[in-house]
Amino acid sequence: MLVRHGEAAAGWDADPDPGLSPLGRGQAESMADDLAPLGPLPVVASPLRRTRETAAALVARWASEMRIEPGVGEIVAPAEQAGLEARTAWLRTAMAGRWSDLGPEHLAWRQAVLDALRAIEDDAVVVTHFIAINVAVGEASGDDRVVTFAPGHCSCTILGVEDGGRLVVVRLGQTASTRVL
Repeated sequence: MLVRHGEAAAGWDADPDPGLSPLGRGQAESMADDLAPLGPLPVVASPLRRTRETAAALVARWASEMRIEPGVGEIVAPAEQAGLEARTAWLRTAMAGRWSDLGPEHLAWRQAVLDALRAIEDDAVVVTHFIAINVAVGEASGDDRVVTFAPGHCSCTILGVEDGGRLVVVRLGQTASTRVL
């Protein structure tokens, strides 16, 4: 199960690693309440603060631990060295495009996300990011677009892995609009 992190306290143009906003903390608590009866399950999170804070709500319910997995982290923008404003402009363009139009470093990042997800052997909750969830859904549906759907904050997308490592969408999470400022 892929869970998108709760609402961040800042956008891509303001902070490279924000925590959760007050609304995001509430979303994380609601998600944990909803998923609590399913567990305890392993909890895997991206290294970024907003995913760790989202996962912490579920970990607290299950009195368990989370495993940090860099392979399900946020996409890295090549313009990050040029500042947050350039990073946001790049993301806006990338989200409107296709993986086949991006460079080899982003195709390698996409493959790393898929490899990390396929390496999870048992049912688990993976708290990750908008684009990482789209990587998995796009792969499962054979869609080359960077954005195939818009998972809402703390929405749960359920995937399966068939023999041979083929990803399949069992259920898409709730959708919401995501803005890149």
